[in-house]
Amino acid sequence: MHSKLFVIVLFLCFSFKGTSQTFKGIVLDSITNKPIETASVYFDNTTLGVVTNTKGQFTISYSNAIKSPLIISFLGYKKQIITDYRNTNNVTILLKETQENLEEVIVNANDGLTRKQKLRLFRKEFLGSSNFGNSCTILNEKDIIIRYHKKDKMLTAYALAPIKIKNEALQYLVNYDLTYFRIYFDKDIFDTKSVTFIGTSYYQNLKDFNTQKAFKNRKKTYTGSRLEFMRALYSESLEDNKYEIFLNNLKVNPWDFFIVRTKNNSAIKEVSLNEPVEITYNLIEDSTIEFLVPKILVDLYGNFTNVTKIRFSGAMGNQRIGELLPFDFGLPD
Repeated sequence: MHSKLFVIVLFLCFSFKGTSQTFKGIVLDSITNKPIETASVYFDNTTLGVVTNTKGQFTISYSNAIKSPLIISFLGYKKQIITDYRNTNNVTILLKETQENLEEVIVNANDGLTRKQKLRLFRKEFLGSSNFGNSCTILNEKDIIIRYHKKDKMLTAYALAPIKIKNEALQYLVNYDLTYFRIYFDKDIFDTKSVTFIGTSYYQNLKDFNTQKAFKNRKKTYTGSRLEFMRALYSESLEDNKYEIFLNNLKVNPWDFFIVRTKNNSAIKEVSLNEPVEITYNLIEDSTIEFLVPKILVDLYGNFTNVTKIRFSGAMGNQRIGELLPFDFGLPD
């Protein structure tokens, strides 16, 4: 059976200094210097976010668990990414207006597939086809530009505005700022070879939040997820979390393949993997993991470097936006 390769690129930045604190700033138009009200300010792939006030000002708090960069965005402007927020404060952020190329914004391009067909393919690989993925609704599909490249057997997409996703199962409203999306097909459009997408995301609870439903489904999607696996890898507790490692269908000692070392007496660990191995969760779900680099860095919260160089396939590789949780899930406030 052909295994699909899946890569989600998240803009992670490890910052190892500093303690819990707040970050303040003001967001202005780069030409007029006028304040931009209701600009979004959030830590990528977390539930931590605020909007600017009438003066363009904001204050956002974070803890040592947060390693993601700070994103500042407003519709019609180029977003800015700040990675050194632990070493600076009270900053002035100048946003530049975007200049859309109207020739590229062709919603109904004649490329061999109808927009309805392309949206169906996009939803399947972006949201996922599990029960959680099927519970998702994209609220602004009109902002998504999709093209099918028949010669290259490839589907690409980008969005004119952050994609708003209502995840009914997980009780999240996800704002996903998609900057790159690509599906490669094997023989035809019904045989996906690989999927890659890049973007930043911000999670909020739904307004009509159902606590019981959220707790049940979020716990269910967390167990056996890439996030839980990376946290268990860090703590060297794979077996305790019902993960088993196989090579050529034979069960092996995980620590003969995963080498975990503390880096420079810090809370960061260095992880290497000698060769691709199979992962079984709870004796049911099968996945494969492969490192394309000699080593990665991982922290207690599941953040890791070289995200584009880690390949998952199988159950973990099939997890899409509909099944993903923010990096601060399950962490103390």
